[in-house]
Amino acid sequence: MKTLLIVDDEENIRQLYKETFEAEKYKVLLAQTGSEGLELAAKNKIDLIILDIRLPDMNGMEVLERLSASGKEVPPVILNSAYSGYEHVSSVWLAEKYLIKSGDLSELKNTVRAVIEKK
Repeated sequence: MKTLLIVDDEENIRQLYKETFEAEKYKVLLAQTGSEGLELAAKNKIDLIILDIRLPDMNGMEVLERLSASGKEVPPVILNSAYSGYEHVSSVWLAEKYLIKSGDLSELKNTVRAVIEKK
């Protein structure tokens, strides 16, 4: 079973994604902050991270940079934000994909499936 790490400060988004991806037969770990996400990524074998950009303690770009600087293999990351405009930030290239949050989870589910299969 593949493991997803969802890092998002919004409880309702974390729970929605957890239910959605568990129904797709993934194991799902949840983090509310960038620090929690980094800790879970360090302690678990993660196959893919869905990472919000706006977090209470650091932004998703900082999380991406810290993951990359850790010296460990970094799982694929999908940046998932309610805000556009981050496409031009240099750290975005560290992510596999940048998606705008939507009530329709089809694009997110298809992207997760494609990235995991490619891995």
